[in-house]
Formats: sequence, C-alpha cells, structure tokens
Amino acid sequence: MRALILISLLFPLAAAPLARAVTARVEPRLATCLMTASAVLLAGTSCGALGLLVLSELVRMPSLARLGHWSAAIVADGGLPGGWTSLGAGVLLGVALLAAGAFAVRRARALGDARRHARDLPGRGELVVTGDDAADAYAVPGRPGRIVVSTGMLGVLDERGRTALLAHERAHLSGRHHWYTAAARLAAAANPLVRPLANAVEYTVERWADEAAAAAVGDRRLVARAIASAALATKATRPRRDVFATLGAVLSGPAAAVRHRILRRRADPLAAAGPVPRRVAALLAPAPRPGLVAAAVSLAFLGLAALCAMSAADHLQDLVSLAHARADNR
Repeated sequence: MRALILISLLFPLAAAPLARAVTARVEPRLATCLMTASAVLLAGTSCGALGLLVLSELVRMPSLARLGHWSAAIVADGGLPGGWTSLGAGVLLGVALLAAGAFAVRRARALGDARRHARDLPGRGELVVTGDDAADAYAVPGRPGRIVVSTGMLGVLDERGRTALLAHERAHLSGRHHWYTAAARLAAAANPLVRPLANAVEYTVERWADEAAAAAVGDRRLVARAIASAALATKATRPRRDVFATLGAVLSGPAAAVRHRILRRRADPLAAAGPVPRRVAALLAPAPRPGLVAAAVSLAFLGLAALCAMSAADHLQDLVSLAHARADNR
C-alpha cells in the first residue's frame, strides 16, 4: 500500500511533460478535454492518496476499532504508513481542500458577476458594442452569453477581420470554455503540481476558438491576421475590463504572458514567443491533425494513475475487512 500511495503522489510530477506533449500533438478541442480531465484526475488521485494516509492512521485507533467492530491489532500489523506520515498527509490534505474551496468560492462569485454583467449590458442581442477607444473584445458567459467589442477594436479590423473576431468569440460561448478553465484551475488550486495543465488548458481553449473561427470563415490566414492585429491593438491601448470571468479573444488575462512556458522546446524557433505568436503560427500552418496516438498514450497514463489510487484504496478496504472478520471470530 505504501508504494501505491507514493506512486499516486508522484504522478502529478508528469503534468508539465504531459501538457507539452498534448498541446503539441493533439488538436485543440480534444487537447482541452484531455488536459482538463488530466488535471482533475491527477489532483483527485493525489488528494485521495493523502486521504488514504489519514485513514490508515484513523483505522488503527482503538476507539474507532471498537466502534467499527474490527481488530486494531490486525490493522496495526498490516504494514500501513506511520503516524508522522499520516499527520503530514493530513496537513497537506487540509491545505489542499481549503485552497480548492477558496478558489471555488471566488470562481462562483466571478461567474455570478459575469452573468449579472451579461444581463445588464445594453440591448438584447448577442453583440454589444461599447464606445471605448481602447481596443478590446471578449465573451461574457451567461444566460444568454454576450460578446463585447469596443469601437476601438472595430476600428482596427476590416469587415472580414471583424467577422473572424466574432466567430472566435462565439466559439468561446458555444464551447462553454469557461467551465474547462475553471475545472483545470480548481485542480491546480488543490495540487499546484498540475498547474502546467491548467495553463495549457487556457492556451488550448484559445486555439480551439481560433480553429472554430477558421472553419466558420473558411480562411485560416484571415483569422491569423485578425488575431495579430487585435493583439497589437489590445497591447497598445491596455483596456480595462469590468468583469473577471471573461473569455478573451487575444489576451485573456494576466497569466497570458507566462503561458508560453509550458510549450518551450529547444528545437522550436518560437520557444521564447508568447501565446499569441504561437496561435498565429499555428493558423498559418496546415490544420492540426487529431493526434489520436498521443491522446491514447495520455489516456493510458491516466488510467494507470487511477488504477494505482484505486488499488491502494482496495488494499486498505481489504485490510479493514480482514480485521473485521477476525474480530467477529473471536
């Protein structure tokens, strides 16, 4: 059991190479789904392993053994981790749960603010045009979701560029990308080791929207030009948004400047570039392939992580069942 728990705790160390491999080899939509699931599963199994360490100490307590009608002596001889290990695991698990809970509250409030913001925007249509001279465009999830574009942004793009921009934002809303980023960030709050996966998800939802826009307008180069022009204008004017839970067209948050770190590779000429140049380069290249082989390997890795965690839980359950049976035979 000790080895299985240790392995379960070590699996999240593979988050960074997993994020690099999936981002580079799997098409954006599938990559987003796969990495979101990876972040949640790795954070969940590692927290579950910490919980097993805590439980392994609790089941050895004589008072709980009497209450549960099992033999504490049998459990004590079962090769469970020591008390100090369980104590440390309890502290880490408590910190993880508090961090995840705090994030969940903040994100729920942000999404609530976003929904109210979407309702309060003028007009009833999907598109809202503001009179702000700063170039900005973003999607606000809600019921219904709204797309906010400033006059400054509209002035930067021609008619075809505006069509590509709006297609990008509609893809954010229709794909419900805010749920993917929220789930991945929640997992990263519980276990910071999976943060590379959360960063990658925030990148691939933008790539997902880029590819959806390219399919909608039928011109990948047009979308690439629109993203590049919008990014330059946004960076120059530095718009200020009124709501936190938005999905940006080009620069979607304060973490955008560091997301490219998950993609660094020595052989990549864009290794030092940010997410926008990478998105533009991807659109100028042929459409991405599904990457089913890389996806299958990643799924096998996740299956192994889940199997180790479940095996550790089964071992503890079997030990308690044996102790219960021995107590009944006395």
